[in-house]
Amino acid sequence: MIDSNISSLSAQVVLASCSDENHPPENILDGNTKTFWMSTGMFPQEFILRFAEPTKISSLSVDSYNVKHLKIEKNTSPNASQFESVIEKEFECTEGHLQSNAISLNGSSATHMRFIITAGYDHFVSVHRVILRN
Repeated sequence: MIDSNISSLSAQVVLASCSDENHPPENILDGNTKTFWMSTGMFPQEFILRFAEPTKISSLSVDSYNVKHLKIEKNTSPNASQFESVIEKEFECTEGHLQSNAISLNGSSATHMRFIITAGYDHFVSVHRVILRN
């Protein structure tokens, strides 16, 4: 199993439901937990990652703060449309600490992955890093 910095797969954020110039969505891809993407306070919030080519993913880790419920969807088409549900996960509240959640994807292949935050423990949530395991 290989831990991959998601940016090494030529991934990019192709959509984010919000953006703050101090905490842009691209921070999710830099591998640094000190930088992050922050929501604007309403739910749902989402971001879509696109890979340069179809990518097989056995699991991933999401480092976040104040995320309560996350849905992950994928597609294998060249366009970011017609997603299928992969998993929904409830995160525990960590009061002042980053949430680090490993999520099994059972070798799913994807061109795009959509992360939908449907609820948070506060009005604002942040995603600090996504790590893939092939």
